[in-house]
Amino acid sequence: MKGRWLIRSQSIVTLAAGLIYPYYLLFLKNLGNSFTKYGLAFAVFTISSAAVSQLLGPKLDRYGIRLLTYSSLGMMAAMLLFPWVEHYAWVLALQLLMGVCNAMQKMSERLLLADYTEQGKRGKVIGSYHFWTSVASGFAVMIGGYVIDWLTIQALFYVSALLYAISAWVTWRAVGK
Repeated sequence: MKGRWLIRSQSIVTLAAGLIYPYYLLFLKNLGNSFTKYGLAFAVFTISSAAVSQLLGPKLDRYGIRLLTYSSLGMMAAMLLFPWVEHYAWVLALQLLMGVCNAMQKMSERLLLADYTEQGKRGKVIGSYHFWTSVASGFAVMIGGYVIDWLTIQALFYVSALLYAISAWVTWRAVGK
């Protein structure tokens, strides 16, 4: 399959996201201890992702790989900024950025999976894709627990940022191929 890099890249993205997401709740708890605030933050994420998907749709075929790279770079920036957040308004701003990046990532991965597979022969590739991204997600939660026990939640954000940077590098290399 010529899109093997896609499976690698998105497994790394899944690892980065899964590493931080379960523990992100602990981070938000320290900023306000409110389910309402968590709900609003998640709503900003999902609604911004939905809105941006409408703007990206017409550009997706032309810029799919680049959007995937920019998504990882944007998520890396968000992960680097989160440990410095002290006010809830910044959480909302970062959730907006993450929603935009989520739309770029999800739409691009689906486009590229379709582009790099042949109709009638997609099942095996999609099965492999799902397997590796799911395995990465499972390991991420386990690794995240160890990192927090040994270090801090801030360290978890930095490790996640590093993984997003690696994913951006993998997709950036694919643009040149």
